[in-house]
Amino acid sequence: MNDFTDLVDLAAARLGGSVLLANDEFFAPRENLLVDRPPVFIEDKYTERGKWMDGWETRRRRTPGHDWCIIRLGVPGVISGVVVDTSFFRGNYPESCSVEGCSLSGVPDAAALREADWFELLPEERLQGDTRNEFAVAPSGVVTHIRFNIYPDGGVARLRVHGVVMPDWRRLAMRGQVDLAAVQHGGRVVAASDMFFGHRHNLIMPGRGTHMGDGWETRRRRGAGHDWVVVRLGHEGSIERLLIDTLHFKGNAPGSCTVEACRADVPDDALPENNWRALMPATPLQPDTLHSFEDELADVGAATHVRLNIFPDGGVSRLRVYGRVT
Repeated sequence: MNDFTDLVDLAAARLGGSVLLANDEFFAPRENLLVDRPPVFIEDKYTERGKWMDGWETRRRRTPGHDWCIIRLGVPGVISGVVVDTSFFRGNYPESCSVEGCSLSGVPDAAALREADWFELLPEERLQGDTRNEFAVAPSGVVTHIRFNIYPDGGVARLRVHGVVMPDWRRLAMRGQVDLAAVQHGGRVVAASDMFFGHRHNLIMPGRGTHMGDGWETRRRRGAGHDWVVVRLGHEGSIERLLIDTLHFKGNAPGSCTVEACRADVPDDALPENNWRALMPATPLQPDTLHSFEDELADVGAATHVRLNIFPDGGVSRLRVYGRVT
């Protein structure tokens, strides 16, 4: 697996990503490209237009040209790679694809999108059918929209656009207290002791969890120790309030937690162990509850990372780290 696939999906629908335009979607709608769940295949399911497919599928092209769609990223960012998933498209996948990007402010209309100053992100690349096709992309500035081209036609199940979120911190800082850890503000969960049942990235996604799988959950610990997760804040700041949400975790919430913070200018995988400072002491957690902590927090100064320790294991739906940019 390419390293870029561990980065945030900038086009994710739950971050606000949307397929705005497509030149054709005869067999299957464009919105399917960004659906959060993996694609499925139903053997005997048909529509009035033909076989039902869980993806975006255009009609068979009989004229020169190629098919395309335009996607608004949920959050602006620098793209590191794309995954073009052709699962279950075996005799009807495109021969190749390419990706272009642009940076637009506001809410551009269809004409503005078509006439935008598009630049190449991914040159035309061959595709394999029924495969997760992974393509690294050379960084080329902040992108707000992409144009996904398929040659000449066909179907794609899912499109993932992985990269680094690039928020406007000048504007965010003017708000005062802000969630420094939020994915839309550039936060990233960089490491976890375990994530057997739920991925670590879920912790900092927008909104409250929709179900138990939409959180970070570890396996049942049978030995000594405890589980933990490290979040790199989107911007250095002074932490003033924490929200720890165990929504949907009823028989599997942690018994308690501690929170530590540090300020470090080193790679995330080289954080010095002796640099962590106690932000919140051992505190009980309740199942299926939104916990707010403010008076319990110590003044640890400016921080770039936080570490949430849970005892001994279990699941947490969301973590919010409110503070002010330093």
